[in-house]
Amino acid sequence: MSSHGRPPTDDRRPTLGPEALDAFADAFGGEILLPSDAGYDDARRIWNGMIDKRPAVIARCSGTADVVAAVRFARERDLPLAVRGGGHNVAGTAVCDDGLVVDLSGMDGVFVDPDARRVRAQGGATLGDVDRETLLFGLATALGVVSETGIAGLTLNGGVGHLRRKYGLSLDNLVSVELVTADGSVVTASESANPDLFWAIRGGGGNFGVVTAFEYELHEVGPEVFGLFVWHRGDDARAVLDAFRDYAADASRDGSVVPFYATVPELDEFPEEARGESAVVFLGCYDGPAEDAEAEFETLRTVVDPLVDFSGVMAYTALQSMLDEDYPDGLRYYWKASYVTELTDDVVDLVIRYGRESPSTLSTVDVWHLGGAISDVAPEETAFWHRDAPFMVTFEANWEDPETDDANVAWARNGLAELREMDVAAGAYGNFPGFGEDPARTLFGENYERLVEVKREYDPENVFRLNQNVAPKPATGDVR
Repeated sequence: MSSHGRPPTDDRRPTLGPEALDAFADAFGGEILLPSDAGYDDARRIWNGMIDKRPAVIARCSGTADVVAAVRFARERDLPLAVRGGGHNVAGTAVCDDGLVVDLSGMDGVFVDPDARRVRAQGGATLGDVDRETLLFGLATALGVVSETGIAGLTLNGGVGHLRRKYGLSLDNLVSVELVTADGSVVTASESANPDLFWAIRGGGGNFGVVTAFEYELHEVGPEVFGLFVWHRGDDARAVLDAFRDYAADASRDGSVVPFYATVPELDEFPEEARGESAVVFLGCYDGPAEDAEAEFETLRTVVDPLVDFSGVMAYTALQSMLDEDYPDGLRYYWKASYVTELTDDVVDLVIRYGRESPSTLSTVDVWHLGGAISDVAPEETAFWHRDAPFMVTFEANWEDPETDDANVAWARNGLAELREMDVAAGAYGNFPGFGEDPARTLFGENYERLVEVKREYDPENVFRLNQNVAPKPATGDVR
């Protein structure tokens, strides 16, 4: 297997005696899985089939008390500690070799207060879990675009979804969190309780603890929205993307659109002669009257004669799950991204060229339209720094054959490297980090030093380090 999926380990493995494990299991309400147990191999697998790691212990938590016990057990024995939420983890940091995995997948409860327009969701919940409950009341919060995505990683690193231009990032909709810190304490973080920690977790990823519950603000959405999903031929890519640039210049905040360069799938819904050919696709959402959506998206749908147009009024939950089958468990994934201050001709050319040259027909090059409510928040108001960029370009390498790992990873890395040579490109996105090659400063910009201070307060020993790590620094005069 390619070394991208599993870094080499040495022989300095922690020794876990049976007495320590028995004591841990006795105090644990969920399920403890060891390498010798039935079900261990299934439990260590995550969505990205490229990841093949073997934890020493998998702690399937039933509640917050189990999370506390697992964190303390790992810290006291200096075990590498990984946190698995919904398991839709592209970077592979939800599991680790020779350490302990805090598995929250069984903690997926969702509780809606429609009068207060709030939802509280446990750390193992997915977007689909949340939407299913909130849409009963015609309410939703700003989450992602694939219903099987876990809310935890998505939110802590940003969260770009179908409502992003109207309601901001997922983290912008957080009201509070319940979090287990490195010493096993359970704390609430909000604007009024531990506000420094609340600032840090909104964009700082999993650096500061295990979030066992998220509380979000809800908005009136749907239950039906206008979904944009139109496919144009790859030969028309330049005209189609030029139309998108013109649209984006004065787009309504009610609409959020992402064009992506793709390959027409071998499905009956597409003309037989076009299957396997390149395409540029518009995926989007309009949260407002259907007639306004028709006017908003008209140019994107008619700039050329489309290959096929699936657009129309649909349930918001249907739009949220539309891409689920395109991202199945076990496929191999490697994603990289950069923010872009302008869609110049050079950027558009790069998107088209890399889209055409992808070694896999499952891969895409995406151009996320940002701005709107995202840029209403000043960069220093949360740990998420990159607020001002109107676009994000993503190289999504998705493929099946392990023998082509190197070619697909190189395609994404090379595309990003070329993009970053342009003056309009900057930064990185925590949810599309490749395998974490970019320094944390690339993600956090000028917020980095403040994050270090919060890290020193809540995790001075860097227990939570299997992420885009903000390493704590000793205070002046400390001896380490």
